[in-house]
Amino acid sequence: MDDMNEQEANVDSSTYPFLAHATPRPGQLEMIEDGIMALNEGGFHLAAAPTGIGKTAASLAAALEVAGRSSQKKTVFFLTSRQTQHRIVVDTVRRINQRRTGMMPVRLVDMVGQAGMCVQPFAKESPLVFSLLCSQARKTRSCKPWITAAPGLKERILASPLHVDELVDISRTHTVHGEPAQTCPWKAAREAVSGADVFVGDYNHLFDDGVRESSLKAMDLSLEDIIIVVDEAHNLPDRIRMTLEKRLTRTMIRNTQIELEEYAGVLAQAMKAPGGEALSITHGLAAWAFDVLKASRAGFDALFGSYMRGLTGSDEEAEVKTDDVLNVFHRACDVVEGKAGQQQLEATSSNHPEVDVAVRIHQLRDILSSVDVDMEAGDDGNPMEPNAHKVAEILDCLLKFGSTPALTMIYDTKGKDGRITTHLLDPGLVSKPVFEQSAGALLMSGTLYPPSMYANILALPSARTTSVAYPSPFAAMRRPVLVANNVTTKYTERSPQNTEAIRAHIQALIDASPGNVAVFAPSYAMLNEVVLEGYFTGARIMAESREWTKQDLDQVVDTLLEERRNGRKILLAGVFGARLSEGVDYHSGALDAVACIGIPNSPPSVLSKSLKTYAEDRFGRNLAWRYTVSQPAVNAILQAMGRPIRSIGDRALILLLDRRVTDRTYAGCFPQDLRMNDSSDHDSTHRFARRFFAKVHPDRTLESD
Repeated sequence: MDDMNEQEANVDSSTYPFLAHATPRPGQLEMIEDGIMALNEGGFHLAAAPTGIGKTAASLAAALEVAGRSSQKKTVFFLTSRQTQHRIVVDTVRRINQRRTGMMPVRLVDMVGQAGMCVQPFAKESPLVFSLLCSQARKTRSCKPWITAAPGLKERILASPLHVDELVDISRTHTVHGEPAQTCPWKAAREAVSGADVFVGDYNHLFDDGVRESSLKAMDLSLEDIIIVVDEAHNLPDRIRMTLEKRLTRTMIRNTQIELEEYAGVLAQAMKAPGGEALSITHGLAAWAFDVLKASRAGFDALFGSYMRGLTGSDEEAEVKTDDVLNVFHRACDVVEGKAGQQQLEATSSNHPEVDVAVRIHQLRDILSSVDVDMEAGDDGNPMEPNAHKVAEILDCLLKFGSTPALTMIYDTKGKDGRITTHLLDPGLVSKPVFEQSAGALLMSGTLYPPSMYANILALPSARTTSVAYPSPFAAMRRPVLVANNVTTKYTERSPQNTEAIRAHIQALIDASPGNVAVFAPSYAMLNEVVLEGYFTGARIMAESREWTKQDLDQVVDTLLEERRNGRKILLAGVFGARLSEGVDYHSGALDAVACIGIPNSPPSVLSKSLKTYAEDRFGRNLAWRYTVSQPAVNAILQAMGRPIRSIGDRALILLLDRRVTDRTYAGCFPQDLRMNDSSDHDSTHRFARRFFAKVHPDRTLESD
């Protein structure tokens, strides 16, 4: 390693009282100071912080420092999209407390989803089924852990930082006055957050409207009291978009009508009981909603049919006007309310409460959200979510964003009768109010590049936002990047000879590497064509599958390490943007090299066209291309490139198998401190790799990130 610079010398713990490292990493103190400066003004700092800088420790040091100085209590929300990061945060806070001898320890609550913390047998069901069973058990008070009080457990949670699995174990064995008192660890953790300094959880706690409202209420917190830390922040825009991705089918409309009929019947029966007259308004609204859905079915049949007939040639999708969907509901309301002609009115019931035109879609959404019926089992034997709730989510999305160009709807031919899907083009509409109401935020990632782009996409106010791309603490010799300039995956230049040349580079990397090699492709089709249909010696191929479970993923690294210990090699084959290229922590030097095939540009689609058009209106044509095409593709490559580098002591060789990465369109999207070396053929790749692995070795004495 290079000699330590001045900032790497040991620092007095009083200068940075919340720093986990006695010896700061290169760039770490700079990131802390930048974070403190931004948070002191209630602002936002975006850090493109490569592995090795210690970004988790730096962000916590800055956020806790500012929170500690505040006249009113502030809670740090450390949000991440990966459960593996939770353990790193908890361990970092433990190290902070070890260094804070004689000072108040940092109190932390670590939470994952309800299913991941549940002590009930149905915790193993699918997420949707679990949610339904859990909700029913709480509502009927048949979940004993949920209703069991646990005096003293909150104090135990806050006494010292616990990994979520440790909290679950404690809740299973908790006793009160010597008697077993098994309680719900998820509920106990959520109630303890108000007394914590740090909360570790998923993005949804703040960036999903429904989850945020219920979570903060249960935690007795408001956004103004929260300092936000967003880990792997490059994932936040797409996560927000995915949350607003809802699907509508004709079958859903039919099933919602059936559910409303049953719901109205249950309410009518309940009205016969003493005091049941209080349900008369609810019953009337449910009956009105039933007739609206019944009247809407012909409209949706016509709407779906028109889009199907409008497809030409090989087209399988088309843009849908949001008003087309809303107007079907409005016309159905008109029919039910007698505003669409006597003939239509006679075909429906008119015994309904008056509903104002301006609010009736809101009213319909609320009624559908409240539908409570016993669902039949699905194909797997488990109960399903009411279709009424799904239609309510569609309506909610349309009501919030349908009047803006930031929402597009797309019809495609998938399924029995086709489907319509909502897509939010602008995640800033969701993130902006959250960030602006908070006490400030730090957003960080190894591939938050360029950070200014993410500041724009998330609509952070420019006057209160700073962004820095910190240089990598790895010397170029520890992670060299080699570009094979004799191959490409450009469609017009593909050929059997080109494919064989790509395979030859991969084989050269296998031959020269002392351990395991990963290879990533833009699609499963290309992975199959180039890698799985090829022939490689010296390594066993382990290919990613869409069918892999979380347990399969958890075993990947153990398998890689076991094979390395036994002197064998694996060629791990995956796809950009899938779980092997982003969701696995290849610790302990599980990978020695990574080969990236091609450039993962998204194929042309109605959605990509809509996204580009929207970005042009918001950011201008030049930035729109970079924001929607070239930069996302390069960032996917950067994510894959970072897989073998998980600690400051790691080393790895990166091979980029497409000469286009050196073209102006893409070269400018890579970090400025990344230097690329040329390889003219597979022999050149073999020589370069052999020299690298002979000279540079991993250093396991250094801490992980």
